[in-house]
Amino acid sequence: MAKTSGLGDALFLTGNDLSGDITAIGNVGGGPAALDVTSIDKSAMARIGGVRDGRMEATSWFDPTGSHPVLSALPATDVQAMYCRGTTLGNPAANLISKQVNYDGTRGNDGSFTFAVSMQANGYGLEWSYLLTAGARTDTAATNGTGVDLGAGSSPLFNGQALYGAQCYLQVFAFTGTDITIKVQDSADNTTFADVPGMTFSSVTSGPGAQRIATASNQTVRRYLRAVTSTTGGFTTCTFAVAVARNDVPTTF
Repeated sequence: MAKTSGLGDALFLTGNDLSGDITAIGNVGGGPAALDVTSIDKSAMARIGGVRDGRMEATSWFDPTGSHPVLSALPATDVQAMYCRGTTLGNPAANLISKQVNYDGTRGNDGSFTFAVSMQANGYGLEWSYLLTAGARTDTAATNGTGVDLGAGSSPLFNGQALYGAQCYLQVFAFTGTDITIKVQDSADNTTFADVPGMTFSSVTSGPGAQRIATASNQTVRRYLRAVTSTTGGFTTCTFAVAVARNDVPTTF
């Protein structure tokens, strides 16, 4: 696969598209803490994995009607960050349930006014996933999205199925109507799709907002996934983004 630049990226924060105000993305990282378990009979460090962690940092321009009202709120509750490495269907996206811990402004000698923002993981760590929408998608009626190929699946068969479940992330930017249900379906052949237990988000009745859901850790998830919308009471328009992290190896939180 060809190397790519970081052009055309996006940053979503709990149903707010901040992409137009973000000038840089800093540390997008995570993984287990490295625990030092070196014993006195060893001549080199020995480490094992500890708790899962994650972080995401961004630099924002000052925009009094854009990013500033969102970031300056510094909520005590969790925020959900989604960094999209491009906004093409199937592109990688990093997701983080986190606490926003700062909003630090710097006025440069050149007249620039920027803010440093840091999000620190709370509960799940950083999860890299794949976009099931091309960035933000707008539906005006119940819609079956396009399938995304997540590849060969889990060992030992590598037959397109992953055996260890998945986590799904939803960002809702705007909603008009009574309700909408957004879910993820899977398929073995990218033709016949079916619902997956644990991959239906709670009904959306307003926006902005965000959700994270997860299947059972032993749920089989097939090769192709798509984002689907439906309704019981009706809606006029919904703009949203969905990303999914399918577990090809055993995963715990």
